Amino acid sequence: MNIIKKIFLLIGFLSLVKTSFNQDAAAVDSIKAELAKAKTPAEKVEWLDHLSRTLMNVNLPQAEEYGNKLIAVAEESRDRELMIKAYTSNGVRCSYLAGNKVYISRSIEYYNKALEIARQNRIEKHIGGVQLRLATIHLSIPDNDKALTYINQAFSLISTLDSDSLKAEANNTYGLVYLARNEKILALRHYLNALRIAEEWKTDKKTEQGKIKLLRNCYTNLSSFYSKIEDYDKAIDYYTLAYKKLDEIKEKNTPYQRAIDYNSIGNLYAQKKSYDIAISHFEKSIAMADSLKFSTLKIPGYISLLNQYLRMDQPIKALEYLNSASGTSLKKQLSVFGFSGAIDQAYGVIYSELSQFDSAAKYFNQALPFFEKSNNLNKASFYGQLAGFYQKSGDTKKAIDYYLRVKEMSEANGQLDNVMRSAKHLDSLYARTGNIVLSRQYNSTYHLYKDSIEKLSKEKELAQVEATDELIRLDRIVKENEEKRKKRFSIQYMAITLAIAILFVGLVMMGLFKVSAGTIKAIGFFAFLLFFEFIFLIFKKNIYGITQGEPWKDLLFLIGLAALLVPLHHWLEHKVIHFLTSHHMLKFRSMFKRKEENS
Repeated sequence: MNIIKKIFLLIGFLSLVKTSFNQDAAAVDSIKAELAKAKTPAEKVEWLDHLSRTLMNVNLPQAEEYGNKLIAVAEESRDRELMIKAYTSNGVRCSYLAGNKVYISRSIEYYNKALEIARQNRIEKHIGGVQLRLATIHLSIPDNDKALTYINQAFSLISTLDSDSLKAEANNTYGLVYLARNEKILALRHYLNALRIAEEWKTDKKTEQGKIKLLRNCYTNLSSFYSKIEDYDKAIDYYTLAYKKLDEIKEKNTPYQRAIDYNSIGNLYAQKKSYDIAISHFEKSIAMADSLKFSTLKIPGYISLLNQYLRMDQPIKALEYLNSASGTSLKKQLSVFGFSGAIDQAYGVIYSELSQFDSAAKYFNQALPFFEKSNNLNKASFYGQLAGFYQKSGDTKKAIDYYLRVKEMSEANGQLDNVMRSAKHLDSLYARTGNIVLSRQYNSTYHLYKDSIEKLSKEKELAQVEATDELIRLDRIVKENEEKRKKRFSIQYMAITLAIAILFVGLVMMGLFKVSAGTIKAIGFFAFLLFFEFIFLIFKKNIYGITQGEPWKDLLFLIGLAALLVPLHHWLEHKVIHFLTSHHMLKFRSMFKRKEENS
């Protein structure tokens, strides 16, 4: 197994830290204070939701306690919307520890309860919303087929609803599912559809923040997509856009999310092999967490630095870091959340790399019970570490046993890289034992998967080309739609101009013939009103280049324009109407009549 695979679990088991920050630990008391003031069940549910999920960063038993209180309050209210929210909130809370099979099962149970209530009461928006969450959580098992089933069900329902936010999230979830199934172009199309819907979502003050968060989610998903196809520059571009969206989000958790984002961008630079930039991002993330006085927030940065030393094949530096003050803080924090097994794993990997096999065996054995409770992806990766350790230390029998487990689990999970590497090692190990038949069998398996992976690699290159082509195609569609829109507007402006001209010609003609003064005044009033409002419309349409959309500048410009045009409007209207209905127009009409008689 390569170094990247050896450190995968250290990242994978920290989904809690990476996804669940809502408030700083000190904010727990303030949330409890707000909860104490809550009068209605809706208010209590709102604060219990915040509190139970926030405590997942601070105290897991208390998070469980308040999660149960949340359900109790909602159930006692008999308000179905609150009940759905309570069970969904607990499902989300448990999904923060999706690396653990127990928490995955509990998350699914909570979601299914919410879905049952939504179906019984035919609340379609919640049926679709919970199905999206079920699709996502099944990717953590992983059960990609069931995830696809849930997103298909959700999408068929959500597409009939008048909810842009749900439609965008459905497309995002489709993207996640198709990416997990290695159907990259379908994933990209859904991600881009989600972004288009989010961008076109017409919001008001109440939904404006929802749009900003949705756009941010779209950017992070696109970043993940481009990372998967190893286009790291584009992945960094999109994550940077997501990071900038934090400037527009008006929530207390924004400073904490900045620290997490900085770490995530650092990991993208690490994948790009820009190690110096990556390390500077990790250190900045830790410094940001330190300035916020939130020790849990330092964990992603600590883990990333440790991973970086292993990624750079520097196990001695990784060991020194793990035993430093920062490493001690990391070990303490992970122990609080029940992740001490991940620390044992780290020591096992490092000592194995240093060929200190007795120490490595001790820590791997301590970590094993922890990983037996994890999901299949993490368990397979840990078994691969154990297999590599036993192979390196000379225990061929155990190495074969664990490589066989890795091969079986990786085939089920669709991890072809792991299957290929396992087969290659099994070929060598069986040859070492003298079992030529099995050695040849696994040699054939290795080459079979090697060819498949090479084919997929070509498909990945094709996906990069198609991804670029898809972006160009969508950009072209946007430009074409913009041209059509401009053309349509031009036609409308021409039609309005022609209508105004015809109206004024008609007004003059009325002055030439025997039309009552009242009629002329009425038509004249409408004609001048239309004319000057059209002038206002043209100016308003073209002042953006001057005001840049700033309300105070728009207001001043329109006030100045009105101060000029309104008096002109009244003066000109009065003069023209007066002329058309006066004796001067009557003389002109008589002269016109005599000329007709003479001719």
